[in-house]
Amino acid sequence: MAEIKRLSESRDLTRIERIGAHSHIRGLGLDSSMEARDVSEGMVGQQPARKAAGLILKLIRDGKIAGRAILIAGQPGTGKTAIAMALAKSLGQETPFASMSASELFSLELSKTEALTQAFRRAIGVRIKEEAEIIEGEVVEISIDRPISSNENPSSSNAAAKTGKLTLKTTDMETVYELGGKMIEALNKEKVQSGDAVALDKASGKVTKLGRSIGRSRDYDAVGPHTKFVRCPDGELQKRKEVVHCVTLHEIDVINSRTQGFLALFTGDTGEIRAEVREQIDTKVGEWREEGKAEIIPGVLFIDEVHMLDIECFSFLNRALENEMAPILVIATNRGITNIRGTNYKSPHGIPPDFLDRLLIITTQPYSQEEIRKILDIRCDEEEVEMSNDARVLLTKIGVETSLRYAIHLITAAALACQKRKGKIVEIDDISRVYGLFLDVKRSTQYLMEYQSQYMFNEVPDEGDADEAMQS
Repeated sequence: MAEIKRLSESRDLTRIERIGAHSHIRGLGLDSSMEARDVSEGMVGQQPARKAAGLILKLIRDGKIAGRAILIAGQPGTGKTAIAMALAKSLGQETPFASMSASELFSLELSKTEALTQAFRRAIGVRIKEEAEIIEGEVVEISIDRPISSNENPSSSNAAAKTGKLTLKTTDMETVYELGGKMIEALNKEKVQSGDAVALDKASGKVTKLGRSIGRSRDYDAVGPHTKFVRCPDGELQKRKEVVHCVTLHEIDVINSRTQGFLALFTGDTGEIRAEVREQIDTKVGEWREEGKAEIIPGVLFIDEVHMLDIECFSFLNRALENEMAPILVIATNRGITNIRGTNYKSPHGIPPDFLDRLLIITTQPYSQEEIRKILDIRCDEEEVEMSNDARVLLTKIGVETSLRYAIHLITAAALACQKRKGKIVEIDDISRVYGLFLDVKRSTQYLMEYQSQYMFNEVPDEGDADEAMQS
């Protein structure tokens, strides 16, 4: 339990996110009646697919769809991964969301079934409840007695521990507490001062700053935007509170299966986890559930490019979804009727028919010209690129004629070209320049057809094959 508390506390860190392909997405963009808005929370178009994902979201929150699987199928570049990411953002931070590509299974040192098992258990959360002794009150005064340094023997003064006193009050009482070196260090780390409302965990010594007391709101003429004012706590200073820790089953597995335990989560070297360890953990979590100390949170496991899985993986998924603690499985693919990997049989999306029968299927449609323009506008704002209206019209035309992904890639490249000429707004000339520097798929294919004889190990196709390659 101590390791789980350390893991839960280590997550309370500030996250710095880079600008990625889907960093502009904040949610599914649905209103209160579960209808999809045209443009909302970074999502554009795909109203039927987003509405279907919204219904899935509601079922997940109500706990009525655990152990089910959803397939998001559509043409390349139609926002399948975006819908999965939007679903994850809408679920919130407490609901576990694990994401992987199917091809990862074949590049890991682990066996395929072990990698899938770990992915499944990453997507299953455990909300563990425990009662803790909490001291909660408003800081009246902090006094720290520092040891007097000695010129003759400075090392002895460094070895001496700091001591101090902390005066806390509630609306009903006031008490003075003796402080040791560990608690003084924790208070200094949180920058606690007189007038702050704090909570002290007696068992772990953790200090949590609740905010600034409303009674001290007039001490300063101006305060920062992140300053939070709270009322002075009432009742007794020492209370018993229910503390909740949220971890995943995989994290509990790692803590209990490796000699380095907690540190293995950061090194990533988890290795194979024995089935006996998992059985013991499942038994213990089951006991906690019966005692009311824990609650299972079925999360979401997203597997992209699912057609890359072979017949063995699909057989494993069939069985894993029948487990009572299985998460919601969301898979995506852009393939049509193709071979099931590991067999000579063809099937829709490269998925076996018996597994397809388990799926709720959501389809996506190609974006219209207007929707491509709106997506490019959102990406320009996300990447902080100022672009003229004429340049956006040209970029939209390129997106329609080539692909949306190619047009998005040109945004940053055009911004760099603009910086090189010391401009502030991206113009048509910048778009034209990077369009000439970077080829799209169609122009690259045409180039290969013209100069195929100059490449090594080239298989020269017939004219009909060449035409098909150009059309694709």
